[in-house]
Amino acid sequence: MRTTRVTVAALLAAAVLTLTACGTEPAKNSGVTQISGGQDAKKAATVLDRPFNKPELVLTDTTGKPWNLREQTKGKPTLIYFGYTNCPDVCPLTMSNVAVAKKNLPKEDQDNLRVVFVTTDPERDTPESLGAWLKAQDPSFIGLTGDFATIQAAARSLGIGIDPAKKEADGSVVSMHGAQVIAFSPKTDEGYVLYGEGTTVDDYAKDLPKLIKGENP
Repeated sequence: MRTTRVTVAALLAAAVLTLTACGTEPAKNSGVTQISGGQDAKKAATVLDRPFNKPELVLTDTTGKPWNLREQTKGKPTLIYFGYTNCPDVCPLTMSNVAVAKKNLPKEDQDNLRVVFVTTDPERDTPESLGAWLKAQDPSFIGLTGDFATIQAAARSLGIGIDPAKKEADGSVVSMHGAQVIAFSPKTDEGYVLYGEGTTVDDYAKDLPKLIKGENP
């Protein structure tokens, strides 16, 4: 079995690709690549030949305090996901899968791993509501909210497209966002592995021990 390798340039070069709308059909013409896991069906991971730089991102955490992504995840194995708490399917499932897989790790590795959830719907995801939602998933998960333009720019620097939340005809509010989880190495602080929305608990459970060491899954 092999792990697919793709370049950052290939991810960012596509002109017309898709976003995920939680509970709706995918949008068109987003302009940013979405990856749905490795091209090898036997592997969930997509390993990048040229990793992403960690964004210079300072947002507000669930306690209402400023939280600097680079400073507070430096030298730590880190998973980053962009989503929103009112998402009915993809976001809670993704966070739940990571949370369950994390419980299989030794205590030291659990404490070392950083899981960062950045909201794509900051108007509704306040620090309080984001904190309550993540606590039900895993109390150690870090939730960040803040200015939408800042969040969107950080996501796009990682090849992830997000659009402002909008109200549908039925009155529901939908946030369009890429569904990738990006793993950052504790050795280089670079994002070198992508996981798509089809990644299972078993996939994460199998790969997390290697990701925590900064190794290729």
